[in-house]
Amino acid sequence: MSGNATALSAVLAAARAENRAALMGYFPAGFPTVEGGIRAVIAMVEGGCDIIEIGLPHSDPVLDGPVIQTADDIALRGGIRIGGVLRTVREVYAATGVPVLCMTYWNPVDRYGPERFAAELAEAGGAGCILPDLPVEESETWRKAAEQHGLATVFVVAPSSADARVATITAAGSGFVYAASLMGVTGTRESVSRDASDLVRRVRATTELPVCVGLGVSNATQASEVAVFADGVIVGTAFVKTALDRIDDEDAALGELRALAADLARGVRRRS
Repeated sequence: MSGNATALSAVLAAARAENRAALMGYFPAGFPTVEGGIRAVIAMVEGGCDIIEIGLPHSDPVLDGPVIQTADDIALRGGIRIGGVLRTVREVYAATGVPVLCMTYWNPVDRYGPERFAAELAEAGGAGCILPDLPVEESETWRKAAEQHGLATVFVVAPSSADARVATITAAGSGFVYAASLMGVTGTRESVSRDASDLVRRVRATTELPVCVGLGVSNATQASEVAVFADGVIVGTAFVKTALDRIDDEDAALGELRALAADLARGVRRRS
C-alpha cells in the first residue's frame, strides 16, 4: 500500500499500540448541505473520531436503515453529486488530517468511471473506499485502480458469510475488513449482536488485516463491548440521528456531535 492507505493503517496500528480500538465515524456527504456536512464531520473529529467514512448518498441504499436513508434523501434533494462528495473528503482531510474513506455502492463509481473516481478520490486526500455491494469476483478493475492511486479497498463480511467466503473476501481487501455485526440494515440497537465477536474471530483466522465492526453501535457502553474484540468501532446511524434531530439548529447539532464522539471515544478506550 502507498499514499493515504498507509496513513489509515498507521492510525489503526497506533490505536492498537494504545491498547484500544479506533473510533470510525460515518456521515453522508451533502447532509444537511455540503457545507453543513463538512462542519458536522469536523466536529466529529474534534470530539474524538480517529477515522472518517464519508457516505456517497444513493437512491437505493440496500445496507442503510431509515435514519441514513432519510439523510441521503435530503442530500440528494439538495443536489449532491460525486463532486460534492469529493469536496467533502478534501475539506475534511485538509481540516483534520485524519484518514477519510468514501463508503459507496458500486453503481455510482461504475458510471463515473473506476479509474477516474480512484484518481480523484486520491487527489482529494482520500484513504480508500468501502464497497459493500461489490462482489470480490467483479472487483479487479477497481482494485487495480485503487492500488495504483494508493487507496485501500475495504470489503464487508457478514455473520452469514461461510469461512471459505470470508477467506476469499479478506484476501482481496486492503486497509481493514469491515465486519457487519448483524444481519440486516444499519441502525442503532439496544445491544450489540453476539454474532460480532464470533465473526471477528473467523475473520482473524484468515488475515492479518485489522477488523473493524459496524452496524448497531450507538453509545459508549456498546463501543466498549465491541472494543474488547475489534480493532475499530464504526458508528454511523447515531451520528446521523443526532444531526437529524437538530437539523434546524446547527450550533446545537455540532455541539451534540462533538459530545457523542467524545463519549464514544471514551468507550473505545474503556474496553469493558
